[in-house]
Amino acid sequence: MPTANRLVLAHIWTAFAAFGVAIVLGLWQMWVRSPLAAPLSSAENYFISVTAHGSAMAYVLTTFFIMGFGYFVAESALKTPLPYRGLGWFGFILGILGTVLVVATVLTGKATVMFTFYPPLTATPWFYLGLVMVVVGSWVWCALMLVAMARWKKTHPGQAVPLAMYATTANAVLWLWTTIGVAAELLLVVIPAAFGWTRAVDVGLTRTLFSWTLHAIVYFWLIPAYIAFYTMAPQAAGGRLFSDTMARISFILFLLCGLPVGLHHLFMDPEHSSGFKMVQMMLTVLVAVPTLLTVFTVTASLETAGRLNGGRGLLGWVAALPWKRPMVLATGLSFFMLWFGGFGGLINMSYGMNAMVHNTSWVTAHFHMIFGGSVVIMYFAIAYEIWPQLTGRSPTSLALQRAQLWLWAVGMMVLSLPWHWLGLQGQWRRVAHFDYSDPAIAWWAPWMIASLIGGAMLVVSAAMFIGNLITFHLKLQAAPPVRPMHYAVALHPGARLPSALNGFTLWNVFVLILMAAAYTYPIVQSFIINPPHAVVHRVDRAQ
Repeated sequence: MPTANRLVLAHIWTAFAAFGVAIVLGLWQMWVRSPLAAPLSSAENYFISVTAHGSAMAYVLTTFFIMGFGYFVAESALKTPLPYRGLGWFGFILGILGTVLVVATVLTGKATVMFTFYPPLTATPWFYLGLVMVVVGSWVWCALMLVAMARWKKTHPGQAVPLAMYATTANAVLWLWTTIGVAAELLLVVIPAAFGWTRAVDVGLTRTLFSWTLHAIVYFWLIPAYIAFYTMAPQAAGGRLFSDTMARISFILFLLCGLPVGLHHLFMDPEHSSGFKMVQMMLTVLVAVPTLLTVFTVTASLETAGRLNGGRGLLGWVAALPWKRPMVLATGLSFFMLWFGGFGGLINMSYGMNAMVHNTSWVTAHFHMIFGGSVVIMYFAIAYEIWPQLTGRSPTSLALQRAQLWLWAVGMMVLSLPWHWLGLQGQWRRVAHFDYSDPAIAWWAPWMIASLIGGAMLVVSAAMFIGNLITFHLKLQAAPPVRPMHYAVALHPGARLPSALNGFTLWNVFVLILMAAAYTYPIVQSFIINPPHAVVHRVDRAQ
């Protein structure tokens, strides 16, 4: 059977190459903000680095990794060749060209707008066109995932789509909905302003359109980790999935609850009413439901594995789990960091408490704990799990993989916990330097040094990770044969799956209704009320 292994490797190595550069930039940024003298320290260099770091992590790492993993799942779960592989390569090349445009504009100092690129600060149009190319490349992936699932269902009438593929397709559907907001913002407002076709923009409208994407994109990043939780971790632990039905419901809920809640990022913005923000807060609370379902279902699955391995008593199953397996270890560490990150999210989504932490280091800490902690560590574990399938070689050392995962988790805690504390004390974000001679903030210094140490641990862990993957490609001594890829099966498979849990037509209708309810008035009011427009500030002209 023809395989898409080269396509998968091209995507994921691109993702991790961007990750390797971005992690070094992140360490330098913390060095600049610390009381220790950093080389090349200037405000201009700092914001160039922030834009490059954020864009590489939020767009390049995630998009290319998710596409590559999706192609792998499509073949390994459906056990059929990927349709239209040539289109997959076309999407990859388009994404690479877009990435090169983004990097070139950032490094030349013409796009220091950070990865949220809020107007009226406007970069050179080539920065935005590069982002558009990456997004369009990802749309090709979305189409291929939908086609692959549809073809499989046609040749397997009445059968349940394998859970890993069902979840991957759910992510493709979510991504298509997610990118509507940022595509509208870029194509209709920001790019015309960047080319100088318009002299002013409605900042409130652009931020509202970007909020459409800003929170839903988080679930685009998260879903591969949840696929691993449900379909890889129980298998690696030697057990079964507690409930296939609950797993499918959780992915459907990510569609229904994760998309129409982006406006909670605008709690402190003046263009939306307090009552409407309160409604958004209530909708955002529902986002916790699929995560709570996942924690319950995956924990139950691991408990099943632990008891099958001989665990006795109330918590004896925990010690009986095969923690030496990287996928099991990563799942435990991810859940631990998810507890801290989830608690921070509850603060951010609360209308009143958000005002206390808005634009402070608390927000930065929450983001890094959820994305850099819970999500990225599962990207590592997924790579360790699928690399033998892609290269035909077994790992040289599971101990090195475990050490890398432990170092990443500990480093992320050391990095972000000081930010949580300093954020509660009012430390502002999005600034390049602090004046530690000021007695009011001098006490921040040791906390910032501690955070810098955490960042150094993350860089070492990242280097170990890249090294661990490279060993798969080296011609080493003969290794045991690689076993075929298997995904966890349900503990009690159902006789027949309802059609609503085997497709997305019904759920797309509900998403359309929810998005219309959440965004119609906030967007339309910008044209009815006609608020004042801000003069565009071009980054490339200013420099």
